[in-house]
Amino acid sequence: MTQPSVILATSSYDHTIRFWEAKSGRCYRTIQYPESQVNRLEITPDKRFLAAAGNPHIRLFDVNSNSPQPVMSYDSHTNNVMAVGFQCDGNWMYSGSEDGTVKIWDLRAPGCQREYESRAAVNTVVLHPNQTELISGDQNGNIRVWDLTANSCSCELVPEVDTAVRSLTVMWDGSLVVAANNRGTCYVWRLLRGTQTMTNFEPLHKLQAHDGYILKCLLSPEFCEPHRLRFQVFGHCII
Repeated sequence: MTQPSVILATSSYDHTIRFWEAKSGRCYRTIQYPESQVNRLEITPDKRFLAAAGNPHIRLFDVNSNSPQPVMSYDSHTNNVMAVGFQCDGNWMYSGSEDGTVKIWDLRAPGCQREYESRAAVNTVVLHPNQTELISGDQNGNIRVWDLTANSCSCELVPEVDTAVRSLTVMWDGSLVVAANNRGTCYVWRLLRGTQTMTNFEPLHKLQAHDGYILKCLLSPEFCEPHRLRFQVFGHCII
């Protein structure tokens, strides 16, 4: 089938993944996903594949195929997969799970290539624009930088003890990072490179963005000066 210029995919607790023509609003493909809900979707940079993160697996589907079957399954997580994403060339994938691990998957080879222990349920993982560091946030409030070159945790900080980090976002040029937590707070840091290629966090702002826990924060892709931050937060008010 001919791939639309814009791919829109949705998933739901109704155990389906749907592909849509964004301009016409027509649903042109539905995939049944009976094993679990889908927690996260991510499309590869070349728009060939769609990763669906469920419980406790990740399924990779061919965007251009009509087949309902995944082309690959990644099964070594043991709990909900809450984060998934791709390296800029699409050669490997990363994931974070409530089983307390962050994993690296080489899409050209079977199995998990690397695993990092967060020691708490991982809620969010982002890839630094330098493509050599992953930043994770977990249920205990820890933010960790995983240096893929050194294959170790190079930096760790806790903005608020025992307050879950729900969402992380990094500026496109790697200059800023924002973390949002269960108390409706956003922390903004400037990212600095240390003398040993280690990323350091310089505090800029603590913002009380919402009254309840935040589900998502997102920095806009264009560059902006630190005193003119533009980002969005999406919160949930607890009654």
